[in-house]
Amino acid sequence: MPNIDNLRKYNNVHMIGIGGVSMSGIAAILKNWGINVTGSDSSDSETVQNLIKKGIKVTIGHDLNSLKAADVVVYSAAIKKDDPEMVEAKKLNIPTIERADFLGEITRCYKDTICISGTHGKTTTTSMISLVFIEAMKDPSIQVGAYLKQIDGNYLVGNSEHFIIEACEYVESFLKFSPKAEVILNIDNDHLDYFKTFENIKNAFIKYVKLLPSNGILVINGDDKNCIDLKDYTKANVITYGINNKNVDFYADNITFNEDGFPSFDVYHNNNKLEHFSLCVPGKHNVLNSLACIALSYNYSIDIPYIKSALKKFTGAHRRFEYVGKMKNNVRIYDDYGHHPTEIVATAKSLMNKKYNQSWVIFQPHTYSRTKNLLDDFANALLNFDNIIILDIYAARESNTYGVSSKNLVDKINSLGKTALYIPDFDECVSFVKSHVKSNDIVMTLGAGTVTNIGPMLIN
Repeated sequence: MPNIDNLRKYNNVHMIGIGGVSMSGIAAILKNWGINVTGSDSSDSETVQNLIKKGIKVTIGHDLNSLKAADVVVYSAAIKKDDPEMVEAKKLNIPTIERADFLGEITRCYKDTICISGTHGKTTTTSMISLVFIEAMKDPSIQVGAYLKQIDGNYLVGNSEHFIIEACEYVESFLKFSPKAEVILNIDNDHLDYFKTFENIKNAFIKYVKLLPSNGILVINGDDKNCIDLKDYTKANVITYGINNKNVDFYADNITFNEDGFPSFDVYHNNNKLEHFSLCVPGKHNVLNSLACIALSYNYSIDIPYIKSALKKFTGAHRRFEYVGKMKNNVRIYDDYGHHPTEIVATAKSLMNKKYNQSWVIFQPHTYSRTKNLLDDFANALLNFDNIIILDIYAARESNTYGVSSKNLVDKINSLGKTALYIPDFDECVSFVKSHVKSNDIVMTLGAGTVTNIGPMLIN
């Protein structure tokens, strides 16, 4: 059982935005430790209903009464200072803690917090590692950034010392945690609205690596030049993996793909063949993700058969190249969360390993800052699809102070010699695709926003 001494001062915890991916996981862990939890959220959801089933009181809207009894108020980053509950907490002198800081407190309750980070692939790799630990009966607690069907949610509350979490670099929130092991998948140009320069992103990861104790573990991608340097900033045990770089501890060779685009490959450890692995998720990038999982699990002395069977059972996290269904004429529809050029290229390459007639992408750019900063990269990444439709930018946390629109992206793609269409209206987009797809085509809806609603509209 984790040591919760540093949380004993909180008998009652009130959470604003309790339905969030990470917040809901925190709520369930606290409840399991016998702490009284209440919360509020702006909308009802499956996550909220699951918390209510666990005996947690959740109010849709504001709950000033429960707040009054709280020893601490935990709030998600989306909550503004003028939120009525935040105002009330301040008035009553109740301490408030932002989610990442509070999650940091929780990581210090466990002897073994395993943090999975990187610009791309966090959710998939966290899911893979989680399933291996479950398969090996390690009874881990888990927080992952998407719904994972094997745990029927985005978190699992275990009673061992293992806490497996997806650790995001945005606003440097991963610096709040106390990891025993870190997996760093890649370092890429993203979140420039916060970091401003790539150098700042790299420095955040350097600070993050310095959090590891000398008896900790750092697993890094040997194919990523920005990751390799990180080994110089820690005394922890460093383990490397790769596909292109064979001068690593774990590498994959003899990679083949079946007609679903699922890879099989041999894994070598210290240049000796370890075992042959097969995945049920497409793409070479998932071979890399699985290598990170294999390298970490092997260093936890988990037997290879457990690692193999767990990876075989993993069919993808929610919205990661997820099969949505079929239209008539065998037109298959997939949905993916990819909202960065590197992720789009990886998704397009995974698609190319499948058998189909023509590919379609319906892309919804995510945030004005990212669209503006990476416009040329987005255009070049989308050229990998045969037919390109662009929706309006999904604003998320921003207002358009950047003077950019989806039309800029469409113009850029067209200037590169490919035809892209700007169709902002969802219904119009659906009817266009329905009247233009040919049999055996594949349609990919792509982006971190509401684009995910288009797949079901096409099928219905």
